Amino acid sequence: MLLVEDDDDLRFGVAAALRAAGLAVDEAKDLPQADEALFVTAYDCAVFDRMLPSGDAAGYVEQRRRSGLAVPVLFLTARDALADRVEGFASGGDDYLVKPFAVPELIARVRSLCRRASVIRPPVHRVADIEIDTARRHVHRAGVLLTLTRREFSVLEVLATHADQAVPRAELIERCWDEMAAPQSNVLEVLIAQLRRKLGDPPPIHTVRGVGYRLAPDGP
Repeated sequence: MLLVEDDDDLRFGVAAALRAAGLAVDEAKDLPQADEALFVTAYDCAVFDRMLPSGDAAGYVEQRRRSGLAVPVLFLTARDALADRVEGFASGGDDYLVKPFAVPELIARVRSLCRRASVIRPPVHRVADIEIDTARRHVHRAGVLLTLTRREFSVLEVLATHADQAVPRAELIERCWDEMAAPQSNVLEVLIAQLRRKLGDPPPIHTVRGVGYRLAPDGP
């Protein structure tokens, strides 16, 4: 998910609580940073502070909705008048939480929006003899159920949505980790090696030198 908040202390505290609840969180402090993050990453949910130094997030979301933005959005705001809430929903918001708020309530609302996002995803990806059930988070190869970690499943799902195409290393990091995972570390390489072992032969994940990885069970 993406958290957009210009107050550093509030953003750090909320992000830490969301991560402690098991959610991957990217942070942005203004609309230009949010715009860049939404361009490169498909989030399950975005949380925007309404009033940012770079503008009203409601106007930004309304504009992005017209250009096809589908991610569920929750607005955080100190503006609690009925007209403000109506304006937030009319601008394309899916939920609205007034400051000060209880962090457990925010977490519950974010989880709800993330589940809503998952409903519109294709339920099953099939690449040769690999079947990825995104709703139940099950992976089968040649009919055999595999046991994958949540992160392994996320990486495989991204590769499957771009089957037989090279997926850049940076994109896999951005889609499956938050920004606390340094792209220059070998975290992705270790996970890919684990995935290859679990998926077995013939090797379905191939390294594309200088780019990233490709899921192509029928050959490199």
